Amino acid sequence: MALPGVTEKLSHGTPAFFVKKQFVMLWPGGHHENRFPHLWCAAPAGAQDELIDTEPERFFRPPYVGGRGWLGVRLDGHVDWDEIAAVCGDAHRAVAPGKLSR
Repeated sequence: MALPGVTEKLSHGTPAFFVKKQFVMLWPGGHHENRFPHLWCAAPAGAQDELIDTEPERFFRPPYVGGRGWLGVRLDGHVDWDEIAAVCGDAHRAVAPGKLSR
């Protein structure tokens, strides 16, 4: 919510964050076969493949939006909240209008 122009509303019964377009979706109780807390977020080009290849225990290709390059991030176990903030910041920049992302 600290990022410019962000609004929160429910989408599919779960918290979602928008800056004109949706950029993060939180699944605190899991979703479908991923029965662990996680989020889905927009990602810069190439980030999805790189993070899943290097850290598959923490990152995954989410259903529905994974084909558009979105990234799934596990929130169980040890969570580096600074990293989560950075991933969400990248997601914001990936979809925000130019003047907001600057």
